[in-house]
Amino acid sequence: MSNKAVINTEKAPAAIGPYSQAIKAGNTVYISGQIPLDPATMELVSDDFETQARQVFKNLSAVCEEAAGSLQDIVKINLYLVDLDNFAIVNRVMEEFFATPYPARAAVGIKALPKGSQFEAEAVMVIGD
Repeated sequence: MSNKAVINTEKAPAAIGPYSQAIKAGNTVYISGQIPLDPATMELVSDDFETQARQVFKNLSAVCEEAAGSLQDIVKINLYLVDLDNFAIVNRVMEEFFATPYPARAAVGIKALPKGSQFEAEAVMVIGD
């Protein structure tokens, strides 16, 4: 019998493709990439990068909470930026949402993201040691 469970919440944007918001396997939760969509309207919250970054972390937080965790339980996060010139803004916004010890992280510059988003983040969370 599998110990895999689908995590889904209306407090984060619905999947816009054939994937789940997150999958829990044992005490590890694999959170799909979140872009800055308003969960209620499924539209980008703003064209402003900083506003988009905050929404991405709010969406990640909602998925973490649905899985009985929090952003502080994230052990690895991958960030995708259309413009790496926004790297300093991401760092500043992350400091608003995370406390030390910060998760391991990668930041990758990419050409484009769904729906014209400028930023996406995916994460791995471990809960309940």
